[in-house]
Amino acid sequence: MLDDEKNVHRKQYKRSGIAFSVLGAIIAVFIVTTVFQWKGISIEINTEEPTAQADEVNIGQNQEDVTQAVNEVSPAVVGISNIQSSAQGTQQAGTGSGVIYKEEGDQAFVVTNHHVIENASALEVILSDGTKVEAELIGSDPLTDLAVLQIDSEHVEKVADLGNADDVEIGQTAIAIGNPLGMEFAGSATKGIISGLNRNIPVDINGDQQADWQTEVIQTDAAINPGNSGGALINLQGEVIGINSMKIAQAEVEGIGFSIPMNAAKPVIEDLETNGEVQRPYMGVSLQDVSQIPNPVLESELGLPADITHGVLVQGVEEGSPAQEAGLERYDVITAIDGNKVDTLISLRQYLYNQSQNGDTVELEVYRDGNPTTVQLTLTSQ
Repeated sequence: MLDDEKNVHRKQYKRSGIAFSVLGAIIAVFIVTTVFQWKGISIEINTEEPTAQADEVNIGQNQEDVTQAVNEVSPAVVGISNIQSSAQGTQQAGTGSGVIYKEEGDQAFVVTNHHVIENASALEVILSDGTKVEAELIGSDPLTDLAVLQIDSEHVEKVADLGNADDVEIGQTAIAIGNPLGMEFAGSATKGIISGLNRNIPVDINGDQQADWQTEVIQTDAAINPGNSGGALINLQGEVIGINSMKIAQAEVEGIGFSIPMNAAKPVIEDLETNGEVQRPYMGVSLQDVSQIPNPVLESELGLPADITHGVLVQGVEEGSPAQEAGLERYDVITAIDGNKVDTLISLRQYLYNQSQNGDTVELEVYRDGNPTTVQLTLTSQ
């Protein structure tokens, strides 16, 4: 009898506990709902679909944007075939990529890299549908690694929209389109993000193992392989924000690709299209970094003070050049231009090419036989 009574009490206790739990849950929901409504927050519960659907929709939308951007730009991305003549005959020396950026009348214009077309005796553009057309080199610039070609516009389907690189932000989606490893993989697209802005990469133009220039580039982790050079780096709006150019090709480095930002490329493209070259201010001197000259030579032969460890040495002055007319002499050491310190040849060129124009007169601070002096030099085009 006692056992039966205990069982009855246990059942009643369990029922009471369950009832109190249900009541507590109802009260909690009521309190939370009241507070949210008081704060002006509405609650909507959808019992028909799992909550994960929202994330899936966002991911799907992003993928749809990528696909749309690639489809929009791909017809404007072409292959470039570098054909060279040798003792063995005419043959394809290499391939790269290019972007059709302009159509005018019966002609279309393609931008690519200088190194893609370098030393070519003939050039061929392969359109996205496989059509091959002869191309004429309009102009090329080794310093910025850009070149412009002209083709017949008869078979051109699409002209790319050039974007504004100033709007590019680190972390945004970046898509590289080109022909990695040749035309067998034509029109390949790789996706990543913008990894860095305003990167400066040393460039050796003349092959002497010394940097002649520092190219401003966008860094991306979108895969850029041989053959991608000259292709497009685009955003999700289908705008070309850069021309793919360089890649650190080392076994221990992955996911570092470089693209010439469109804002830096546009003025170069315009100069190449109009003049066949980039017309930069010209001094008419051959120069060497002071940092590359042994200290005993600097002090004993040039008489340079010990505290002057920067600047460029004038190794030669061209006849009839602005430098000769200004009175620059061999073994002069240029340490500043218009009050701006000259550390190296690159810093001097960057000031001349980015801050000066043809016809400008610049003031050079110079050490001659160990004594400081100034020289007024009027820049011209070469």
